[in-house]
Parts: sequence; C-alpha cells; structure tokens
Amino acid sequence: MKLLGKVALVGAPSVGKSTLFNRMIQQRKSIVSDEHGITRDRLYAKCEWLTRDFILIDTGGLELKDAPFQKEIKAQVQLAFDEADVIVFVVDGRLGLTSDDEYVARELYKIDQNKPIILVCNKIDNIEMKDVSYDFYALGFGEPIIVSASHGIGVGDLLDKIVSYLPNKDLPNIDGDITFTLIGRPNVGKSSLTNAILGEKRVIVSNISGTTRDSIDTPFERNGKKYVCIDTAGLKRRGKIYEAVDKYAAIRAIDAVTRAEVVLLVIDAFEGITDQDRHVVEAAIDAYKPVVFVVNKWDLHSHESKAQYKFSLELKSYYKFLDYAPIVFTSAKTGLNLDKLFDAIDLCYLNYNKRVQTSILNQVILDAQLANQAPDFNGGRIKINYISQTSNCPPTFVLFVNNPKFMHFSYQRYLENTIRSTMNLVGTPIKIICRKKDGGVNKLQ
Repeated sequence: MKLLGKVALVGAPSVGKSTLFNRMIQQRKSIVSDEHGITRDRLYAKCEWLTRDFILIDTGGLELKDAPFQKEIKAQVQLAFDEADVIVFVVDGRLGLTSDDEYVARELYKIDQNKPIILVCNKIDNIEMKDVSYDFYALGFGEPIIVSASHGIGVGDLLDKIVSYLPNKDLPNIDGDITFTLIGRPNVGKSSLTNAILGEKRVIVSNISGTTRDSIDTPFERNGKKYVCIDTAGLKRRGKIYEAVDKYAAIRAIDAVTRAEVVLLVIDAFEGITDQDRHVVEAAIDAYKPVVFVVNKWDLHSHESKAQYKFSLELKSYYKFLDYAPIVFTSAKTGLNLDKLFDAIDLCYLNYNKRVQTSILNQVILDAQLANQAPDFNGGRIKINYISQTSNCPPTFVLFVNNPKFMHFSYQRYLENTIRSTMNLVGTPIKIICRKKDGGVNKLQ
C-alpha cells in the first residue's frame, strides 16, 4: 500500500480553490459562495486518481490587506505548506495577475525549494481566454495549467500532474503481526488505555483535552503474539476545530487508520455516546477497516442491572452500519477486560484476512435467493449467477449478475448479512461488488 501523499490548494481569496476542491473529490464538501474569502479554515478529504489516493487540503485565501481572520488563515496555510507533498497555487484567470497573487508567491518562495508547486490558472472557460494565462509566468512557477473548476475543464490534466509528483513510497513495514490503532474524540482515555495495554507509561497522559498531537507507534508482544499499537491524537468535529494543530493531527490520524489492520474506537462510558464519536470513525468505515467499540472508563459508569446490555443496545442502535463490530467494556485505570479486548482484536484480524471456498459461497448465495427473492428495482429483478471472493483485507466478493442496476441496497445488505453469519465473519467489514455476467460464467446449480 502506497503512502498517502498530501496536496494543498493555496491562493488568494475567491480564486476558486473550494470549487476546485469539490471538483477533485467529486462531492460538495467545501463551501462555495460569491462572498469574498468565505473559506477561513482548512478542509481535507481523500481524493483518488489513476489508482492513487491522496489527501487534498483546501485552505483559506491569503491577501495583503488586514482582513478579518487573516492571522488565523495564515497560520492554517503555513501548516498546509509544511504538511503537503505537493502545493497547487490557484490564480483567477478572469481577474488577471493581482497583488494578492504576488503576495502568495512570495510566501511560497520561503518554503522548501524541493517541494513541487503547480501553478493553476482557473476560470478559463473557453479557448479565447487562454492568452490571459501568459501574465502569470511573471510569478516564477513556470507554465500554468489552464482549468475551469466549475465546468471540469483541464482538471484531469491537473490530477495527472499531481499524481506524477506524489511520493512513490510504500507504507512502512512494521515489525508486528497485528497492527491496531486507537481513535476517538479528545479526552476519552486513549493514551491511558495505550499505557494499560503496553503495561508501562510510554505515552504522555494529561487531563487537558487533546494532549497527544501526533501518532505514536509502539511494537510489543503479548502471549506470544506480536502487535503494534498506534496511538493517535484526539479528533474533533470539523466545525469545532479552532486550533491549526488539531487539523494537522486529524490528517495524521487518517494515516494511522490507513496503516492499521484493526481500529479501536474509544468511547467515554461516563459521558456516553456523542455525535463526535460517530464522526471520528468515518475514516475507518471509508477504508473498510474492522472496528472494535472500546467503552472506556466503565469503572465510572453506574453498575445497575444489565448496564452493559443497555449500553450495547444503544451503541448498536446509534451505529447501525457497524452492527457487526464487537463491543468491549474496559477501564484503563483498573485494567478491566484487557484480555477480552485482545480477543476482539485477534478475532477481527483473523476474519479481516479470511478467505472462503468458492463452492461454499455459491451454495450460500443460492440458498439465500431461494429463501428471500430479490425485489423488483430499476425496471428489473437481480439474478445472481455466480459469486467469487477476489481478495481479503477486507473480504471482497464479486457477484456476477444479469444487471447490476437491479440490485437494491436492502437486498445487498441482506446478502452481506447472510455471508457474514454463515461464514462467521464477525468483526470485519465486507465489500460486495456487482458485475454484469458474461457468456463464460456458469449459473448457480
């Protein structure tokens, strides 16, 4: 697996950085408006192009005048400079070369000269406007790539250029059989739990929210098995991140989830389940990583009858998309259920790597269709001719069908649950891909 490179979009206000950001990630995540300088904070998202994934960072606009929040914006942009492997300098082709563009260029001159900087001339909607891009040669960053973010013109060429500059390094090999990471909002006890797992104080612990700013990898051995524990900084909801270092920590945490084979979502038992808990697990879901719910500080929770059962029901109700994830109630302070936590990690790792025999899979799918016929959807009914597991980590199954568009999401979820329960794939996500059958695919017998 390749190391996730980081690409920062920088420039003056209202040059179209947010529109370009949304176009590149193919979703409307960054706020776009005609209002001057609306982006004040950094946004980040995973972007994919030509089988390469990278983190794309949108930044606030830099300008000469003493505009509101300019000090905070500059701090955010400076961190983007430091963190990025590639910088995309966006200018407004309609507006022409401005003093703000020259100001941004001077700031870019101050950074590492070996860092690639791609000049992008945005808002060029037709060929007649191409000549205006020549004015931007004066900035000293070579020939600009001409794009129209709002219409998608030239964005593919830009992505080709970005991918050519991304670091071509594999993720570091860690000397351990099972790699897991702890994620969660600040002050849920991740560092204390890490220390309890390791049996010694290797990570700074503090009552101040958000003490850990970076990811810390610690290899260790337990009961003859090798593990690597990755402790990450606490994540906050995007709208609540005011300190620049918190965004930096969030991006590093995404790297930790990418490297991990099992993700532990640490939840504060005393405070209960919050919206932030659901937000911080999104990276693990997007990466199809096994998740273990770790309900920490259970020693502070009321010990009424069936308390764990009730808390588990609440978790399953709140995280319906993670109903396969195991739940472990722990206390970093007392060491409660650490053995059960490792049992859950081992089980998730085992099933994450599991392969299922093709003949058994096909019999399971045949029985599933006989027991519950697919509904009519999009003008037809899905018919599955064959199933094959194409990979593991996570277990990935390809269904050869009459027409993929006939697959209703609820029926796919039914098939996923059937495969999971029949094959005992507890604790791991499952990926199902539908493909149109060809003439060489045999029907289920």
